[in-house]
Amino acid sequence: MKNPVPMTLTRRGLGGLAAGVGVALALSACGGSPLATPSTSAPGGSSGSGGSLVVGSADFPESQVIAEVYAGALNAAGVTATTKPNIGSREIYFKAVQDGSVDLVPDYSGNLLSYVDTEATEVSAEDVYKALPGKLPDGLAVLDPAKAESKDAMVVTKATAEKYQLKSIEDLAKVCKDFTMAAPATFETRAYGFPGLKKNYNCELKGLQPFNDGGGNLTLQALLEDKVQVADIYTTTPSIADNDLVVLEDPKNNFKAQQVLPLYNKAKMTDKAKDALNNVSKILTTDDLVDLNRAVSGDQKQSPKDAAAAWLKDKGIVK
Repeated sequence: MKNPVPMTLTRRGLGGLAAGVGVALALSACGGSPLATPSTSAPGGSSGSGGSLVVGSADFPESQVIAEVYAGALNAAGVTATTKPNIGSREIYFKAVQDGSVDLVPDYSGNLLSYVDTEATEVSAEDVYKALPGKLPDGLAVLDPAKAESKDAMVVTKATAEKYQLKSIEDLAKVCKDFTMAAPATFETRAYGFPGLKKNYNCELKGLQPFNDGGGNLTLQALLEDKVQVADIYTTTPSIADNDLVVLEDPKNNFKAQQVLPLYNKAKMTDKAKDALNNVSKILTTDDLVDLNRAVSGDQKQSPKDAAAAWLKDKGIVK
């Protein structure tokens, strides 16, 4: 078994709403935008006619590296782009795209839909993406989703999967009563957590061992040491592959689709920019995100910009 990779990723769900809104309101009350100017200056351009674009990101490494991928692809296509990393939670960066402080950010389809429509019931990739345009406020839109998906998953060790013949959550339902799960404390009450598992799969777990490390090392160690038998770990976390863990299939879509896609302000987005970003989405896979996360948060400790540059070159987007 390989050594687990240290992870610094944070959760991308709807948590932290109060804190995010509080910061946004405080900044608004001061009469300013929630963002400073981009860290890298760029020549100006006329709105809607090929002007420079600012690509923002949320406050975790995966979002930052995707933002660098977007910016690199735009620059390669002749659209001047800079990045504004580490803006904050969705509550902050969504407002930034709305007010034009940044022109686009990478987001996740399911969580974005839940943010703009708290009553949304769509769960499949197709239905979530189809619902988004009608729920976004005027002036905002999304581009094509990538195959890459970063979502919650029920994960077990290879030994557990073989012992109980587990390939899907449907299989897990047969032994749920004997399994303790590692997940954030909120998993016990969230719709996709215990309630969803019971509703969709008739899976009632023995109990919950709460961890708030976003499926990181504490969660991983508990799973490897059999202190828990199943864990909630994001699909793009390198420790899954590095420790031969098994992601259980979710045929009933208990976990809402979370495809990576650009959320953008329409004011300055040109067809050339859209084509460049859609080209990234055609290529970017979940395995790519795993490798990018490993490069940034693993032993290599690459910067998001360097990791993105290597990926862009490997895919032929940058020569």
